[in-house]
Amino acid sequence: MADDRDDSQRTEEPTQRRLEEAQKHGDIVKSQEVQTFVLLAGAALTITALGHTAAESFAGFFRMFLEQPDRIAMDGDSAMTLARAVLWRAAIVVAPALGLLMLCGLAGNLVQNRPSFTTEKIKPDFSKLSLVKGFQRMFGIEGLSNLVKGLLKISIVGAAVWTTLWPERGRLESVLTQSPADVAGDMIVLLLRVMLAALSVLAAMAALDYFLQRYQFLKRNRMSRQEIKDEFRQSEGDPAVKAKIRQIRIERAKRRMMANVPGATVVIANPTHYAVALKYEQGKTPAPICVAKGIDALALKIREVAEEHEIPIVENPPLARALYATVDLDESVPPEHYKAVAQVIGYVLKLTGKARH
Repeated sequence: MADDRDDSQRTEEPTQRRLEEAQKHGDIVKSQEVQTFVLLAGAALTITALGHTAAESFAGFFRMFLEQPDRIAMDGDSAMTLARAVLWRAAIVVAPALGLLMLCGLAGNLVQNRPSFTTEKIKPDFSKLSLVKGFQRMFGIEGLSNLVKGLLKISIVGAAVWTTLWPERGRLESVLTQSPADVAGDMIVLLLRVMLAALSVLAAMAALDYFLQRYQFLKRNRMSRQEIKDEFRQSEGDPAVKAKIRQIRIERAKRRMMANVPGATVVIANPTHYAVALKYEQGKTPAPICVAKGIDALALKIREVAEEHEIPIVENPPLARALYATVDLDESVPPEHYKAVAQVIGYVLKLTGKARH
């Protein structure tokens, strides 16, 4: 996804949406060194928790193979029974350790990325069958860097293990003179020391490799300024389109409002700046309702429509400004303006009543 874009234009840090899209396509931050470190740490934990018990059980069961091999029957039925017993005892010893290691393997992925599922990585990619691209992957910069990194890791970890084992060479020489239980115990202690030495080195390498993988991940998904603009338009909407839609809505609202003016009871106005049209029907509306309001050019338009339909216009600048500020369309007049509006409505009803006579 990111490889088809011009690298020279990808100067901006990726957005959260870009990173989520990358994850959906299977492009994630994944360090194999972190995975190795977590697995080795899990193995060390497993040996610490279960090693001594497992070693004693293993040594106790298999002692007979070393001390009394001549007493082991190897006829048909006895051999099968012995094989089943050996496998069952080995499963009892190994199963808990394998279970913990499986959990550690899962944890090695979870500490780097949140759980996700994608089919992108399992789709057939025939470009991988190309010999040219295969040689480029093997002998290109990435392949050489992986080779150097692997050799460096083996050298450093090997040196740490050697410096741990060399002082214990005397213990290794005395193995043949010890009992099976003592040998198993000593081997577990020695194995733990070796693993701790390797872990101390792998911890630093895992941290370094993780930050390197994250840097490469962010670099792969860098964006150009145009891509950021396009993404913003897709998520927030094109500002020009949004402005056009807003303008259309305002025009429609104005037309609906102007259509309500002919049905108003009175228009309260400030001569040129404010106009508020109110509708009141005795016995039907508990309080006058605002059916139209506007300022400046819209106020003049409301007055024109009112004059065309012979709607009374009462000039009361303070009341017009107050109503414009406190009442919205299709809402009743607030109680604090009842008295002033009632006087205007009463005057209009008397005026219209005289006109009818």
